[in-house]
Amino acid sequence: MAQFELLLPKMGESVAEATITKWLKNPGDTIEEDEPVVEIATDKVDSEVPSPVSGKFVKQLINPDEIAHVGSVIAIIETGDDTDPQASKQAEQAIPSTISDTVIADAVPGMQQIDDREINAGFRNTEQNTSRFYSPLVKSIAAEEGISLEELDQIQGTGAEGRVTKQDILQFIKHKKQDVSYQPQPESIPSGFLSKEYVPEKQISASPAPSLSVSAGDEIIEMDRMRKLIAEHMIMSKRVAPHVTSFIEADVTNIVKWREKIKTSFEKREGEKITFTPIFIQAVAKAIKDMPMINVSVDGTRIIKHRDINIGMATALPSGNLIVPVIKNADQLNLVGITRAVNDLAVRARNSKLQPDEVKDGTFTLTNIGSFGNVMGVPIINQPQVAILAIGAIQKKPAVIETEYGDVIAIRHKMFLSMSYDHRVVDGALGGMFIKKVADYLEAWDIHYNI
Repeated sequence: MAQFELLLPKMGESVAEATITKWLKNPGDTIEEDEPVVEIATDKVDSEVPSPVSGKFVKQLINPDEIAHVGSVIAIIETGDDTDPQASKQAEQAIPSTISDTVIADAVPGMQQIDDREINAGFRNTEQNTSRFYSPLVKSIAAEEGISLEELDQIQGTGAEGRVTKQDILQFIKHKKQDVSYQPQPESIPSGFLSKEYVPEKQISASPAPSLSVSAGDEIIEMDRMRKLIAEHMIMSKRVAPHVTSFIEADVTNIVKWREKIKTSFEKREGEKITFTPIFIQAVAKAIKDMPMINVSVDGTRIIKHRDINIGMATALPSGNLIVPVIKNADQLNLVGITRAVNDLAVRARNSKLQPDEVKDGTFTLTNIGSFGNVMGVPIINQPQVAILAIGAIQKKPAVIETEYGDVIAIRHKMFLSMSYDHRVVDGALGGMFIKKVADYLEAWDIHYNI
């Protein structure tokens, strides 16, 4: 009987390892091709690993809550006789059992490929001198940069269970060269935040939280991994960016009436339901084209002006957590394209089917708090972006309308837009003009628009 080695697949250029969270198959179970075998978690997303072959599940090589590296063997599947051509073909196409040279070489600019023997030589006493785990990628960077084991042990890791991530060691190297005190920030979280984040030269130490007493009958709920990362990222964002929030009310009567008129025919023709979210995303993309200095990030004293307009949409998960899938190059999509992207990402987000690359590289974030009946809010900026827009609930209100015959009072559909922005680089004038531009695009919607 042939045995197929199931490898941990590549999950994006910046992901080198994952935590095994739950095995979906046990030894002796029958597996069909493309059937999920195991649930895994990275610092970006939770997902499932399907089997590329059909057969019988033989052995689990990694226990739950343990770390597996990209390309490593995590399970054995029995596929049939030794001459099974299909199994052999799939095995040949499987990901090699080592971390790709591209991932390692990309860790540090100008870094050359490092032989495994060199890595092991540089850390031959690691297991003897420390109980802390370091991934091969972290070890390779440390060996290339001459980082000692003692220095590695001093780095405060931001990965799962306090592990040192690629971003942690790169930040340590950067600040070591600048002789600046290093304090790491989370590399990324499953809610779609970018992996390259701004770390201020001087960190403000947060006051310790007061100790709490637990009364009889109180329930203690331990934060899960995603919630811990979200909490860390939100604290970091409030610490590094002075938040300012502007509000504006928009009349979206034409949009409401237009959608009501075309939603049935649109669904029959396109096979997709059209919500208000794609319309909001299209308006934001147009406004960014008009005012590109909203589409920036801050790196120390440098402002990075992004070419691409990649809009993240905050999505609530059944677990109560949050994830932010990203619509890449949203300005290049028409309304049908944006609708397809929104629906696809939202469904796969709720089913833990997103890929790591689909929650990174966002340049602006939109959160629709109106879906919960909220009329307005003050969102926290999704670092390293500089602005986030909250969309409130649409409500019918009496409003004064100017007509050629004079002012009249009519029932209109209105909503509040709330935008928080980073006052280091976005002043009130730009922030106020941008949110007004978004409102203008929404209010100018053509009720006769032919999609």
